[in-house]
Amino acid sequence: MDKLNRRTMLQLLGAAPVAAGFTWTEAEAAQAAAAAQTARRPAGAKAAYKPKFFTPHEWATVNVLVNLIIPKDDRSGSATDAGVPEFMDFMMDDQPNRQTAMRGGLAWIDHECENRHDKRFLDCTPEQRAAVLDDIAWPQKAKPGLQHGIAFFNSFRDLTASGFWSSKMGVEDLKYMGNVMVAEWKGCPPECLTKLGV
Repeated sequence: MDKLNRRTMLQLLGAAPVAAGFTWTEAEAAQAAAAAQTARRPAGAKAAYKPKFFTPHEWATVNVLVNLIIPKDDRSGSATDAGVPEFMDFMMDDQPNRQTAMRGGLAWIDHECENRHDKRFLDCTPEQRAAVLDDIAWPQKAKPGLQHGIAFFNSFRDLTASGFWSSKMGVEDLKYMGNVMVAEWKGCPPECLTKLGV
C-alpha cells in the first residue's frame, strides 16, 4: 500500500468496528445489535422510553396526571406529546433530593383514591380522578388534612408546566418570538394605560 488516499482510509475505518466485533463481550454485542436495530428503524419512529426513576405503575400515573394538567387542545398537543414525563424522569434522576417527595406524592394519590373509591388512581373513573385533584389543586379551598397532597400536587403541576413550556411544543404554544429588535419604543399602548387607570 504505497499511497493512502481518502477512499482507502474510509475503508480501513469502516473495517475497524467489524474487527473489534470479534473481541466483544456478550453485553457489548447485544448493545451493538440494539444500536443497529435503532439505526434501521423507519424515520419518525420513536423507541419506547424506559424510565430510570419511575416504576411502571408510577410511570403510568405520571402520564395520566400530566395530561390532566395540560391536555391536548386545538392550539397544541398534550403534556405527554411534549415529552413532559421524560423530562420529569430526567429531573428525578438529576435531582435525587426530589425523589422522596415525588414517590411519596404518587403513593398519596393512590392511597387517597383507595380511601375514597377502593381503587388506585389509574383505576378510577375520570370523574373520581377529577374530584380528588380538585380537592388538592386549590390550596385556599382545601380541607384540613390534605396538606401532603396539596404540597405534592403544587410541585407536580409546576414541574409539568416547566417541562411543557421549555419543550419545542411549549415554546410554539407560547408563540414566543425571542428577542426582536424594536426600532423605536413608543411606550405602553394608550388602551392599556386607560385600563390600568394611569
